[in-house]
Amino acid sequence: MFSEKANAIFKEVIDKYHIINTVDQPFSNPYDAKLQNLEHLLYRKCWIDTVQWHYEDIIRDPNIDPVSALTLKRQIDASNQDRTDMVEYIDSYFLEKYKNVTVKQNATINTESPAWGVDRLSILALKVYHMNEEATRENATEEHRNACQVKLNVLLEQRVDLSTAIDQLLNDISEGSKYMKVYKQMKMYNDDELNPVLRGEK
Repeated sequence: MFSEKANAIFKEVIDKYHIINTVDQPFSNPYDAKLQNLEHLLYRKCWIDTVQWHYEDIIRDPNIDPVSALTLKRQIDASNQDRTDMVEYIDSYFLEKYKNVTVKQNATINTESPAWGVDRLSILALKVYHMNEEATRENATEEHRNACQVKLNVLLEQRVDLSTAIDQLLNDISEGSKYMKVYKQMKMYNDDELNPVLRGEK
């Protein structure tokens, strides 16, 4: 199943990140871009999400230096662009994989593309990891740990449901009962021509 592979790679990424556990650590992808294209994309996607998760923690420090906060905000913006680019790369992989499928006459389109489901699954892996940390944190109160365990149980159930839904969607696409379209995100705030502030208008 696709989701089993994706969840395993996401765990691999998150565990690797937390060995050093800093946002500025060097990145290396163990999956060859040419030989194992999908694995390469999944690994890169989750690494972006993991670093951004920790960017978001850092920027919420109430004592953060304003100049540092602005720099970090720029890094978050760039990371968001990388994240959406990776979603489009993953969808392009699926489009190529299923390009020769004969679409049934009564086929329907899904509310989201496969890769946006993958995006949610990657973020969910991070939620599971960090909620488990809180549920087992020794210096937290028992009440805190118990409350986090309840939340963790929900997240684990959600991961099963989301994984099942993604696998079903891919199966439906492979059989022609669903078809996919990919709409470019067309983000405007990073574009010199589309953002009036960036092009110098007031």
